[in-house]
Parts: sequence; C-alpha cells; structure tokens
Amino acid sequence: MTQITLLDGGMGQELVHRAGDKPTPLWSTQVMIDHPGLVADVHRDFTAAGATVATLNTYAIHHDRLDGTPMEGKFAELHQTALREAKESGAKRLAGSIGPLGASYRADVMPSHDEAVAKFAEVAAQTGDSVDLILCETVVSLDQTRAILEGALSVGKPVWISFSVSDQDGTLLRSGEPLAEAVALAGDAEAVLVNCSTPEVIGSALDVLATSGKPYGAYANGFEKISDGFLEDKPTVDALSMRRDFTPEMYADYAMKWVDQGATIIGGCCEVSPSHIAEIAKRLSAAGH
Repeated sequence: MTQITLLDGGMGQELVHRAGDKPTPLWSTQVMIDHPGLVADVHRDFTAAGATVATLNTYAIHHDRLDGTPMEGKFAELHQTALREAKESGAKRLAGSIGPLGASYRADVMPSHDEAVAKFAEVAAQTGDSVDLILCETVVSLDQTRAILEGALSVGKPVWISFSVSDQDGTLLRSGEPLAEAVALAGDAEAVLVNCSTPEVIGSALDVLATSGKPYGAYANGFEKISDGFLEDKPTVDALSMRRDFTPEMYADYAMKWVDQGATIIGGCCEVSPSHIAEIAKRLSAAGH
C-alpha cells in the first residue's frame, strides 16, 4: 500500500461553470467576489469527494491582473477572502496557490528576476502564516522556476512546485526548455509536480520528475488544447474548450497509471470536477492505497 496525497480539482473552471456568468480576465477572482460563499461550496465538495488538500483560490490574485479593474487595490483583501473560504473546506491541509505573473502558459511576460521574486514573495506572505504549504503552479520556464521558488521559500513554509509542459512533449516546459533543467533548479522544493497539461503527456513528464529524488505527482487539465486566443493579453477562459471524452472514469484511468509510475501526489487542474476526484478516490481505495 502506498500513501497517496489526493489534491482537489480545478477550482477556477468549477466556479465559472457553477456561476454561469460570462468569464472575465479576472476569472475565478471575479466569481469569488460576485458569488460569496461559492468558493467555500466548491472546497467542501472536493473534500467530500476525497481530497485531503484544499488549494486556495489565489492563483490569479496578482497586482498585474487587478490593475485597471474595479478590484485594483484589493490585493490583500482578496487573499484573505480566499483563505477564509478555504478554511470552511474541512480539508486536512491548506495550500496557498501562486500562479504565474502576467498570464498562464506564457514565458514571455515575466518581469525581471528581482521584480518577479518580490511579487511572488508578496503573494506568499499574504497567506503563508495560515497555510500548510505553498503550491507554485503552472510554471513554464526556467526563469519562472528560479523566481517563483525564491519568492515562495521566503515565508518559511514547505514549497511544492508544479510545471506545465508541452502538450506534444511532456519532457519540455511550455517555453521549450527541458523539464529536467527545471527539476534540477528545484532543489529546495519539497515536492515536484506537473499540472495543467494534457493527460497524455503526463507519463513522460513523471519519468523526468522521478529523477529528482523527491515526492512527485501530477494534476492534468481537461482542455482540448491551449488555444492561440488564450495566449493573448487579458485572455478569458471561454477561449478554451473542455474535451468531450473527459469523463471521471477516463481521468481516473490516467491517474492510476501515474500512481503505478510512482506518483504519490495526484489531483486535478482545469475541468477536473468533484466527480473526477471522487472516482480517483474510489480507485485508490480499491487498490489498497
């Protein structure tokens, strides 16, 4: 029997689906404000499904996303709102999420190293005293790896770093740089993962993560592809489409293959619902994990 940490699923997309509102560039942050309590509802549903870690809805709370919107100046308030709603989850552990600066999947919008470190550290400090770990998500380049780790580690909590890889080659970051080089930079992280990538390439990414000597794992997305429209400035998630075959059973099939490869941290990213997590929990239990 292997001890598996089961993460939650895709908070942002779950919020968008439940709210039914037209998506905005502020994504899950907008929904959290427009629909008080909905984030807590999603957290509770993921915990009921079997997730043991609740990841705070802080992925997209960066100054660069808030500036020029009605939420400008509410950086600290939004982080505390996300923390408050996560505490209602009943999960065993809370993870503070740090997403990319500028935009997801893009290595070309990173500020200078020192500026990026300061911004990531500011995010980590917002909830660092109240969470069990910091989860750096959707890291797509070597420069991002260096900066987000330095910033996240500044609060003295365990840090897990999760890379997003090419949907054609799981051994490459979305920047085109080798995943192996990013893993080599992650010496101070307690765990290494891959997230928000197509399930089909996770296996080859895990082979790379396994060389780290650290706990490793994966949480894939259910998008058809990362479309060109989503790689523009101020994108909205309606530029992305959920794949039609993305059933809980299909996703759990992949998750159990990752466990067979030695992954001990499993969960879901965009389009992974409580139903997907429940199916994985059922399979893990049946397999004796």
